[in-house]
Amino acid sequence: MNIVHFVQVWRDPLGFLLFSGSSPSGGIFQLLNKKGQRYYPQTHADMASSSSVLSEEQFLCSICLDVFTEPVSIQCGHNFCKACIRTYWDGNDLCLCPMCKKTFDKKPDLFINTFISEMADHFRKSVRKSNSNEELHPNLSGEVFCDICTGTKLKALKSCLVCLTSYCETHLEPHHIAPALKKHKLIDPVENLEDRMCKKHDRLLELFCRTDQTCLCLLCLNIDHMSHETVPLEEEFVEKMSRLEKMEGEVQQMIHKRLQKVQEIKHSVELSRKDAERQISDSVEVFTALVRLH
Repeated sequence: MNIVHFVQVWRDPLGFLLFSGSSPSGGIFQLLNKKGQRYYPQTHADMASSSSVLSEEQFLCSICLDVFTEPVSIQCGHNFCKACIRTYWDGNDLCLCPMCKKTFDKKPDLFINTFISEMADHFRKSVRKSNSNEELHPNLSGEVFCDICTGTKLKALKSCLVCLTSYCETHLEPHHIAPALKKHKLIDPVENLEDRMCKKHDRLLELFCRTDQTCLCLLCLNIDHMSHETVPLEEEFVEKMSRLEKMEGEVQQMIHKRLQKVQEIKHSVELSRKDAERQISDSVEVFTALVRLH
């Protein structure tokens, strides 16, 4: 089964990437099959359904480097797991932010950021659902097989939008010979043919309504969407994919910068530890020298 990833991106004041599975007008589509390959969106279910699955790095706490658990936002705007920031503060004399080093006169009250918490939970559920789907559907090749073949099924050559059936080369032959079948609409093989047809008018979905963010057949257009902004599905797909590719580049840059920041923090902590050890060693030497003098 094909999966549609509908991604809408927000950024908090510090640029932490968040995303939701909601479908506001003008959102960004990422259409993939289970193999991670892009496919052409032709159905109402394909274009309207949503799933927000991106990389885990977007939800990592910079202290534990794991997905947020009870995320909190402190006064400087940075986000951490509630337990992580408490432990960090308990282990330091100064109450400061591990990211920007801003100090606070007293420990700030910690309140769970419900938005980030919901997004992190949604991410976990999406990952679990994706893993479950992969276990339940072992065919990950993305290939479509003939619906008529018995026993070993051959790869489908075409799908018929009238018969709502996919055919291999042999079983497709009647559509090239019988006069009545020659009139049928054949397309490249696809799964879930029923979803490619308008449920209301039983016609091929060919258009996308940008006003209502839904797929249409020609009858839908003439009856309910005459005054709406509509475009061919091909045009909408190309535009959405162009936006998505640009967004993917921005996401990768943000992830790279975040990971660099994590490494900088680790390096800073290591330098601080070594400096503290050196100061302790110097103090011990001075104290030992004073004891010897007396």
